[in-house]
Amino acid sequence: MGAILLVWPGAIAIGLSLGLLGSGGSILTVPVLVYLVGQEEKVAIAGSLAIVGLIALAGVLPYLRRGLVDWRSVVLFGLPGMLGTYGGAWASVFVSGLVQLVAFAGVMLLAAWFMLKPAVAAPVPVPGGSRSPYKIMLEGLVVGIVTGFVGVGGGFLVVPALVLLGGLPMQRAVPTSLAIIALKSFTGFVKYLDVIETRNLEIDVQVILSVAAIGVIGSYLGSAVAMRMPQHTLKRVFGVFLVGMGMFILYRSVPTIIGA
Repeated sequence: MGAILLVWPGAIAIGLSLGLLGSGGSILTVPVLVYLVGQEEKVAIAGSLAIVGLIALAGVLPYLRRGLVDWRSVVLFGLPGMLGTYGGAWASVFVSGLVQLVAFAGVMLLAAWFMLKPAVAAPVPVPGGSRSPYKIMLEGLVVGIVTGFVGVGGGFLVVPALVLLGGLPMQRAVPTSLAIIALKSFTGFVKYLDVIETRNLEIDVQVILSVAAIGVIGSYLGSAVAMRMPQHTLKRVFGVFLVGMGMFILYRSVPTIIGA
């Protein structure tokens, strides 16, 4: 019970980030589980995939009723993404949890770059006839590998791909991204159950369900707040936070790996 109480603030931050920015929440989940709950790295990555999947699933439900999910993109991006996620989770067997954390820190710094780079004009969707299904599938595969290996949903990569390569407007790209993230995350989690079992570790279902439930509430609160706050300010603050967290993870992990 103590661990769950300790993780509440982190769970709220995960949900708020998803609600405020449409991405970024999953990139907080692994640090929350590792540094606040004290989970082993691979257990935290597996738990992160389950939590991200549950929050994304809850987030996409209202959009399903409004018919805003583009199922063509879900198939083109999501199916290769599921394959990539399974492969990334499989590859994690061959490296230590600390190596995964270092890779995770690299993804955090990449996400920070997306958040902090100078604003440009909103991308114009590609006309329907000019979509590139092969590029969408390749992007889905690559993002899926990242998802499975380090336990992030990859929304900060999925949404731009759906807009620029898939030709979707933002109001359809965001819910479509949530559907894809849910599929990829659950696929990765299923594979990680094998990884966890081979290492005689255990998944903490109570923590997963608690963080996911609080994260869903936080995402709805974040969505409401987002209507009243400038997005560019939020992105900059979150980007700076990601830089700090990424550097902290590298500071904690790299010396251990070198000294091993």
